[in-house]
Amino acid sequence: MMNMRIPILKLNDTLIVSIQWELDDKTALQFQEDLLNKMHETTARGIVIDLTPIDFIDSFIAKVLGDVISMSGLMGAKVVITGIQPAVAITLIELGIRLEDVLTALDLENGLDKLQKELEA
Repeated sequence: MMNMRIPILKLNDTLIVSIQWELDDKTALQFQEDLLNKMHETTARGIVIDLTPIDFIDSFIAKVLGDVISMSGLMGAKVVITGIQPAVAITLIELGIRLEDVLTALDLENGLDKLQKELEA
């Protein structure tokens, strides 16, 4: 399989990531690196990660996602995760991936609204 990169869009001071397919380990690590580099380049204050199409994640992908959330916080960005499916939520909880500082929303539109309110607060 060709190494697919997850597109990271910039809208004002927000980065928007829509993960459209199940991630393999290599793609997940590439995404982590790409997102952190993009945050550094753009000084984004918020990130929305949309997981709507993702039905399942394995323990490695869950850990990478948790790391991305932690690293984003360390770099001063608020993170909103949208569209978490039940199986994904279960995996994150079972693996002890901490989401205390993360906002969640049902979909991308709600996620962007929530992030905007948070950044204005």
